[in-house]
Amino acid sequence: MSDTYTYRIGNNLYINLTNRCSNRCTFCVRNGKETYEGYALWLRNGEPAKEHVLSEIGDPKRYGEIVFCGFGEPTYRLGDMLFLCDKIHEMGGKTRLNTNGHGSVLAGRNIAPELKGRLDGINVSLNSPEEAEYNAICRPLVENAFNGMLTFAADCKKEGLNVWFSVVDCIGEEKVEKCKKIALKLQIPLRVRPMIK
Repeated sequence: MSDTYTYRIGNNLYINLTNRCSNRCTFCVRNGKETYEGYALWLRNGEPAKEHVLSEIGDPKRYGEIVFCGFGEPTYRLGDMLFLCDKIHEMGGKTRLNTNGHGSVLAGRNIAPELKGRLDGINVSLNSPEEAEYNAICRPLVENAFNGMLTFAADCKKEGLNVWFSVVDCIGEEKVEKCKKIALKLQIPLRVRPMIK
């Protein structure tokens, strides 16, 4: 079976750049699953070359958005992601990043300025309103994961990027309300989404 580097859901095209992730979330859709929406997203033959992904995208205007989101954290491949963003925009397409917000922690620098003009939307998974619980359910592999995620979102906001938080509804109403307070304090919108089963 060949690896899936791009896959379509609805009117959007999703890019599966990597299987590396800085979190091991207990609720992640990839836990114990070989496929998502019928697509095999585990990369058995290595990560795709950016030029190969670009060839699979074709004309990005055919899609509502090109979304960096697969079985891994896209910012592990920041340079290749930014290359693709530039090419997609040159061809008139729109881009979105679904991220755990660890990009700056992984890069060792504030990457928000590099995202300006390259991403039309950034969805940051908040997951929990409290660091201890975040660490318990997301099981991060990097130091300062929770605060790093909040700082990344705030930095994106400062750069004028279209950024929002998302949480999964399975955390319960009380925690969703606490997440709303964090989002309000940072003046970043919060979207509550149903858990993917």
